[in-house]
Amino acid sequence: MLFLLFQLGRDRYVLEASRIVEILPLLELKAIPHAPPGVAGIFNYHGQPVPAVDLTHFTLGQPARHCLSTRIVLVHYLDHGKERLLGLIAEQATRLIRKEPRDFVPSGVKMDAAPYLGPVAMDPQGAIQWVREQRVLPEPVRDLLFREILEPA
Repeated sequence: MLFLLFQLGRDRYVLEASRIVEILPLLELKAIPHAPPGVAGIFNYHGQPVPAVDLTHFTLGQPARHCLSTRIVLVHYLDHGKERLLGLIAEQATRLIRKEPRDFVPSGVKMDAAPYLGPVAMDPQGAIQWVREQRVLPEPVRDLLFREILEPA
């Protein structure tokens, strides 16, 4: 199975590549006034506004560094039974790795505040944790980002 490797702080994480639509450079985002922390803004993807969230800000409380290796990972996000596009801002998101799902084992730690954290795999550099993109957004944030889609004008 193919995964995109990225970092949050000094720790390594992966997203399942089959869920990724495209990996984009860190684009200019339109800020959303009064958005909760971690909601970075929206960007234009082929004429469609797409919300973007900063994974580093969500997890570590600080914005992602603006580096050449910081990317917007465009994923399919299931919202109320419909697939939506969501941009995930991730640092060091430049490398694909191949791992078998069986290589990932439960970490032994379950954090209710971080339901997106999946099992871990070990390699010579240490642990790599699988991020479940479908569980990244807390329900209030998900509803805020996709409310306009759900409620007709």
